[in-house]
Amino acid sequence: MRPLLILIAASILVLPASSQTTPSVAVTVIRAGVLIDGKSDQPRRDQAVVIRGDRIESVSDYAAAKIPAGATMIDLSHATVLPGLIDSHTHIFLQGEVPAQGGYDANILYYPLSLRAARATVSARRALEQGFTTLREVETEGAGYGDVGIKMAIEGGYIPGPRLLVATRAISSTGGYNLEGYAPELDMPTGAQLVDGPVEARKAAREQLSHGADWIKVYMTHRSWVGKNGQLISQPTLTLEELKAIVDETHGWGRKVACHAYNGIGLQRALDGGCDSIEHGLEITDAQIAQMVKQGTWYCPTLAAYYHDWAPADTPVGQRDRKRASEHGVSFGKAVKAGVKIVFGTDMGGIPWTEPMAQEFPRMTEFGMSPMDTIKSATSRAAEMLDMAGQIGVVAPGAYADVVAVNGDPLRDIKVLGDVNFVMKNGGVFRNEVK
Repeated sequence: MRPLLILIAASILVLPASSQTTPSVAVTVIRAGVLIDGKSDQPRRDQAVVIRGDRIESVSDYAAAKIPAGATMIDLSHATVLPGLIDSHTHIFLQGEVPAQGGYDANILYYPLSLRAARATVSARRALEQGFTTLREVETEGAGYGDVGIKMAIEGGYIPGPRLLVATRAISSTGGYNLEGYAPELDMPTGAQLVDGPVEARKAAREQLSHGADWIKVYMTHRSWVGKNGQLISQPTLTLEELKAIVDETHGWGRKVACHAYNGIGLQRALDGGCDSIEHGLEITDAQIAQMVKQGTWYCPTLAAYYHDWAPADTPVGQRDRKRASEHGVSFGKAVKAGVKIVFGTDMGGIPWTEPMAQEFPRMTEFGMSPMDTIKSATSRAAEMLDMAGQIGVVAPGAYADVVAVNGDPLRDIKVLGDVNFVMKNGGVFRNEVK
């Protein structure tokens, strides 16, 4: 019996090894006519990008490249190839609500979360179709933790969409967010989580982080208007102490804080309180720009969003709209010259998802940023802010195989980025319409 048992045991050990096979991993080779890799200052011509599974294995001159046997070849030799684009400020749960159809309030009061989630899946797909393979999704505007669910659905392969880094509910103070203007005896829902005092602020951050927030979004300003001397004024919201509690808690979790701040007191509190990124920054003083450079604060300007839906010029709202846009361009130009770290963001959702996301690129170049730096703001620099440097935003060995292509040269005409016709995410081709 003993020799027989030894023989059986030996066969059990040997059989799995003898029957084991190495799973095949798909290998794809892209021939890029021109490659803008997201990090280099100059493009390269006629490159071979070898992709194994969901990662880039090598990038080299096509003439000298070693093409793996059996690789799938994709010919983009007549196109400009870039990393998958990154939009650092979106709202997939908003649709650029039309005032005549109830505006922002209708989203919260009339539409069930199931409808809003369904529309969010369409928004996510539209972003991917336009070459944006990663989004920083900066709050759900009253849809709770719906962005966490959409992120899970994309990662699970249930729906197509970009990689999402989500901010869930966002945080503001009493009187610092919609819904507003209803009878005071009514307890109305709001688009953000409202807190008062450092204890409530810290607790809100803990709640959102524990439910899946990758970033915490705070509102440091709310409404804005033109003052009697023609200056832009914005209502501050959270106090410095409240913000510091949020930042301290969030940084303790190894996460970051994005601060919506137009100008003035609220923007100064955002900087003094340690925010990692300033969102919008319509009017930034020279001293505040110097502080951003010293602290390494990121700036996500969302320029194009402030050129939509202006009210008539002879109305207070119309005057505010024009003032915001004019101050914004000046601040952006000064930030570029000073070397502030700038990332691309559209505020899609605040404007309709039927609008092109790439409209932000020409606005950035209009106010002083070079085409190459504008591309980097939507690739390697955004990846750095998102703590994913080397993983996304570059076409380089070890990075995720997020690749897009356009016809034409975006360094000569940045508007060609509005016509992405090849999209690959994680090594899978989502769209291929290269001419």
